[in-house]
Amino acid sequence: MARWRSTLPALLLGAVSVVVLAQGVSDVVGQGETSGKLGATADLSTAPRVTIDRPKPTFMLHERHRRVHGLKPFQQLVDAAPAGSVLRPAPGTYAGPVVLKKSLTIEGDGKVIIDAGDKGTVFSLEAGKSTLRGLHLTGSGDNHDTDDACLDVRGHGNVLENLVIDNCLFGIDLKQSSDNIVRGNKVRSKPALLGVRGDGIRLWYSNNNLIEANLVTDSRDMVAWYSHRNIYRGNEGRRSRYSIHFMFANNNIVENNRFIDNAVGIYFMYMEGGGARNNLISHATGSTGMALGFKESSDIFIENNDIIYSAIGVGSDLSPFQPDTTIRFKGNRFAYNGVAVQLTSELGGNEFTDNIFEGNITDITQGGRGKGDRNKWLGNYFDSYQGFDKNKDGFGDTTHEHYAFADQIWMEIPAAGFFKTSPVLELLDFLERLAPFSSPELQLRDTKPRYNKPPRMAK
Repeated sequence: MARWRSTLPALLLGAVSVVVLAQGVSDVVGQGETSGKLGATADLSTAPRVTIDRPKPTFMLHERHRRVHGLKPFQQLVDAAPAGSVLRPAPGTYAGPVVLKKSLTIEGDGKVIIDAGDKGTVFSLEAGKSTLRGLHLTGSGDNHDTDDACLDVRGHGNVLENLVIDNCLFGIDLKQSSDNIVRGNKVRSKPALLGVRGDGIRLWYSNNNLIEANLVTDSRDMVAWYSHRNIYRGNEGRRSRYSIHFMFANNNIVENNRFIDNAVGIYFMYMEGGGARNNLISHATGSTGMALGFKESSDIFIENNDIIYSAIGVGSDLSPFQPDTTIRFKGNRFAYNGVAVQLTSELGGNEFTDNIFEGNITDITQGGRGKGDRNKWLGNYFDSYQGFDKNKDGFGDTTHEHYAFADQIWMEIPAAGFFKTSPVLELLDFLERLAPFSSPELQLRDTKPRYNKPPRMAK
């Protein structure tokens, strides 16, 4: 009883606080209703940046590699340059790290090297409206906890151009940084196993950036997480894991890129809007090889891409996810893939028009039973089409239908995929087609297949 009496005043005070808080919220809501939608007049562009990542550690000179001992610190040049000026350092190699907190243009002309001696981050750009051009940044640390990088960006409206970035864990790392231009850079990670490399170019809560004409090789991924309305144009990615991995990132555009010899081409995860066009994605092979992947994503266009020599051309899981939305494949070429299109859900909503399917081991696998008519197929070219074009209108006289016969074995039992295209499965498939002892599963139905292989038709 004594304990109850001692806590009663605190409980009463808490109750009063709740009432007051509730009254305050009610007043705010009331104001919002009289002046428009709550928050409609907020200007988030002027909101202060919230720094929630770990501070960058500092290292003494003796902790850094001996190759940087005796080098002039580049920070001295930055500190001496007036804000808004152009800094043109003398050619040579300088010691990092560098922290830039004022607007500045630094022109290296490809003759300036900044080396952090294998510790920490090489260059931290914490200002806006700055330009870094023609620098060689190298020698970051290898600590994932502190995101050791060659270039750490924490500002808006910067231009990062013609940089050479190598021997770094993370390459170019943008966090809460928008309206930047990242163009013409060459990025390479530290020589390490694929899973423990850093990301070549990473966007985190960063919007409206242009990522253009960069070469990213031997890194882990290019990623855009919680980052919207960015454009990836004219880049080339080789020998990495994900060419680009989107997650909770809406309305991003990927166009005119070349992604070759990566485990995964472009992966759309929890994404809405945007899409990919005019890209080449080739040789996404291995046990996880996939040119285009979708996970619970919606309202995306895929146009005029070359998707070739990959284990899986399109791998889609629960996509489109939002009701009454579609994922639209138009004018693409799926050639020489193991499985051109793999749909693992029964939701439907995928539209395939004017695409080319040639040389694939399997054109389509559809999850579920009897769900092959929930997606739209129209005007596609299949080299496996077995009809005729008697009226010479360019379209087949009969519907193209794809059924799974013996293929159903490896589709339902993944381990059996090892025997795909083996003589025994080919014989079993032949016998199934002659005299089915089980009902084959419809995978797709195109009511107007093209008879002649067309040129690209997407605009």
